[in-house]
Amino acid sequence: MLGRNEGIFALGRLRNELDRLFTGVFDAPWSAALPGLVSEAGYPAINVWEDEASFHAEVEVPGMKLEDLEILVVGNQLTIKGERSTDVPEGATAHRSERVKGAFSRVVRLPTDIDADKVEANLTDGVLLVKLPKAEAAKPRKIKVLAK
Repeated sequence: MLGRNEGIFALGRLRNELDRLFTGVFDAPWSAALPGLVSEAGYPAINVWEDEASFHAEVEVPGMKLEDLEILVVGNQLTIKGERSTDVPEGATAHRSERVKGAFSRVVRLPTDIDADKVEANLTDGVLLVKLPKAEAAKPRKIKVLAK
C-alpha cells in the first residue's frame, strides 16, 4: 500500500502522463477540461516566468545533483526527469518517511518554441534554474512603417 506522499506523487505522475498523451489529440492538457477537479500541482514544484528574450523555470529539487537530472527541450516543451531516493541506512528502522522518493517526470508546455541549443541550467542550493531562450521566430519584432 502506498503512503500518503507516495500516492500524491503517483497521482502527479499519472496526471503528467495523461497530459502528455492527450495534449497532441486535444491540443490542450486533458486536465484543462476539468477545472477544479484536477490539481495543477505536481512534483517537483515548478515556477515559470518570461521576459522579452527567454522563459525561466525554477524547479525545487532539494538533495539532488545536476547529474541526477535529465532536462529535455523539444519545440515548446520542457521535460525534467530524475529519481530521488531516501534510503534508510542498513540496519536502521524507518519510523516515518515523508520525503517523496522514486522516479519523476514533469512536462511544461510553453506558449512559444524554445531555442534548444541555447538552454542553460544551473543548480544552486536545491533549486534548478533553467533559462529557455525563445526561438527567433517567436521573439517580437519591431516593424518600421514607411510613409508614402
